Amino acid sequence: MPVIQVVEALDLDALPPASVTRFRVDMVRDGMGEMVRLPVMVVKGARPGPRVGFTAAVHGNELNGVRVIQRVIPSIEPETLAGTVVAVPVVNVPGYLAGRREFNDNADLNRVMPGVPRGAMSHVYAHRFIERVIRHLDYLIDLHTASAGRVNSLYVRADLRNAVTSRMAYLERPEIIVHNASADGTLRSAAAAMGVHAITVEIGDPSRFQRDRIQSSVRGSFNVLQHLEMVPERAPLHSADPVICGRSYWIYTDRGGLLDVYPEVGERVTAGQRIARVSDMFGDTVCEYEAPEAGIVVGKSVNPVNQAGSRILHLGIEGLPPDFPDPGATLASWPKVVSDD
Repeated sequence: MPVIQVVEALDLDALPPASVTRFRVDMVRDGMGEMVRLPVMVVKGARPGPRVGFTAAVHGNELNGVRVIQRVIPSIEPETLAGTVVAVPVVNVPGYLAGRREFNDNADLNRVMPGVPRGAMSHVYAHRFIERVIRHLDYLIDLHTASAGRVNSLYVRADLRNAVTSRMAYLERPEIIVHNASADGTLRSAAAAMGVHAITVEIGDPSRFQRDRIQSSVRGSFNVLQHLEMVPERAPLHSADPVICGRSYWIYTDRGGLLDVYPEVGERVTAGQRIARVSDMFGDTVCEYEAPEAGIVVGKSVNPVNQAGSRILHLGIEGLPPDFPDPGATLASWPKVVSDD
């Protein structure tokens, strides 16, 4: 088995060129006084170039991204790589071990970034993750899936007003791209505040591996690395152009009961189209819901047990304002980032 180095923080400059190194990064101590350590893989190229990060399982039950990283890293040849790739297959180690979305203090780790040096365990964990890993990066691809009880298309959330993150999203070649400037507390927003160009890739469904989604995400990841001139050119990824949405939102129920959601993920709906039904325990219809406007189904609920205020579906509204950059534009406007010595 390869040697795994235990460290308190990454020091990418100290790594030799053309190397692959595995780390366990110290994070926090648990209630037994044992150290919780983060698994990290670093591929440092033979030539200088950007530093690109891949993160998965910020929510502990979102697993497709774990497998994406496990396939991307072995496929990178350090002798031909320009720059450095830093990959964290599981960010939320306690949540992953418990098979649940949240951290072990019940906080959503993707709502407390960048954390604080002193505070609740999840906040300290988030702070150390940002300082010990994310601060070293120029670009970040954060891999997620739907939450429990929901399913997702393969879609990307990105700030499409930013020419770099807009283009990164397009290069991933998802089914759908959604403009989202990112709320405070997410890993993407914390990274962006530090000057890291970051996107969120939603890869299907939770608590499982989906081979087709994983394969598409691996190819999309290499698209980004290739356009950053970090890896040699591969065969082009032939896929339909993504549907680009300038905004999106969830539609919620206002009545409790058993929920049936009719449209499939990726399906277009029209204004006024019936999209869901709530029935009572006797099977009688309590309420029906219609699409408030035309759009595309980005994700949906698949859990029939519905309390008032539950989610029905995530509706994306196609089109971008005219002042937004074209996600499919050339790379001519991208800044040249060369971080390595």
